[in-house]
Amino acid sequence: MEFVDLSVPIETGMPVYPGDPQVSVGPALTVADDGVNVLRLHLGSQSGTHVDAPYHVDDALPALDELPLERFWGPAVMVDARGLPPRSPIGAEPFARVVRAGVIVLVATGWSACWGSERYTAHPYLTEEAARLLVQAGVRTVGIDALSVDPTPADDFPAHRVLCGAHAVIAENLTGLDRLLDAQARGLPIEVSLLPLRLPGADGAPVRAVARVG
Repeated sequence: MEFVDLSVPIETGMPVYPGDPQVSVGPALTVADDGVNVLRLHLGSQSGTHVDAPYHVDDALPALDELPLERFWGPAVMVDARGLPPRSPIGAEPFARVVRAGVIVLVATGWSACWGSERYTAHPYLTEEAARLLVQAGVRTVGIDALSVDPTPADDFPAHRVLCGAHAVIAENLTGLDRLLDAQARGLPIEVSLLPLRLPGADGAPVRAVARVG
């Protein structure tokens, strides 16, 4: 059995979605002055590797703490969308062969390799048709190794709206998905945890995303 960290580090100046709060991490208390070390954190709910609750795009939809824990933990199926040009749409076809109800679907674009560079915002994204196929198949948790399941920047968020409208969870800014693709190719089972901070009424929260392989 192997555990794979799928999370980016939370650190000062890390990439954020355009317009989101910048991230700052620094000492609030120190052993030298206060007898203990305590960090001061300034970040948004969508910072780093995080999950979106349906409330993220519609006030009438469930907030983070209103979702069942089963949305954040379970067996995972990988979809290989690597090798696409910048800003490419990912249609329904790659999902049709692999998705089924009750699994967490993780989309590997390879764009996590661009983390920290300007190229990171030029990621591939899900089409509305792909999102609808996932929802119709009974999938309620979708993750991607990119800044968003929609283009960045975006005037509208069709993939978000379809997924969130079905009360699905979206995980973004994942990393390390190539290792899970290799595990799936070897026939190994994959289980993923995307458990967020417990923030009442929240639109989303950072997560320590972890996969258990084997």
